[in-house]
Amino acid sequence: MANIIPLADVSPNLVEQVLDIAFEPERRQRTAYKVREGTEALPGLSFAALDEDDLLAGTIQCWPVALTDANGRRHPMIMVGPVAVLPEHQGRGYGKALMTASLAAIDPRAPLPQVMIGDPEYYGRFWGFSNEATQGWDLPGPFERSRLLVRAENPAVLPEKGTLGPWLG
Repeated sequence: MANIIPLADVSPNLVEQVLDIAFEPERRQRTAYKVREGTEALPGLSFAALDEDDLLAGTIQCWPVALTDANGRRHPMIMVGPVAVLPEHQGRGYGKALMTASLAAIDPRAPLPQVMIGDPEYYGRFWGFSNEATQGWDLPGPFERSRLLVRAENPAVLPEKGTLGPWLG
């Protein structure tokens, strides 16, 4: 069973090692990195999973982003991911535990929409993410439109069109 701890309790170098192993060092060229460029991960929503020997098995980070609509209005959101699990621990529930911990930590009194790039079937089935509201959204780089997902209390408030980028205050 995973032991979930705040990501802030883990050495940043270890986190980077897990990300490099899970996604390759070229991961920094991905569009998701451009979406959150210049921001810091949200510590209250970012976690690490430790295995039965208290060794790092995986991590999740969440980021402040915004969808800028056609009128220039910025709609704040939370970008979920990357969810990284070391290959030897994949398929053992660490990713699910990390996602559940992160989404459960969002303040229910003012939940911002959560956005991610991921498998719509997997993230839709377990956590309610969908690509239905994101069809008119753009990212600052190449992406598969079907993999741009959002989860919102009230999807009707989401802009139909816009560009996702970092929330820099």
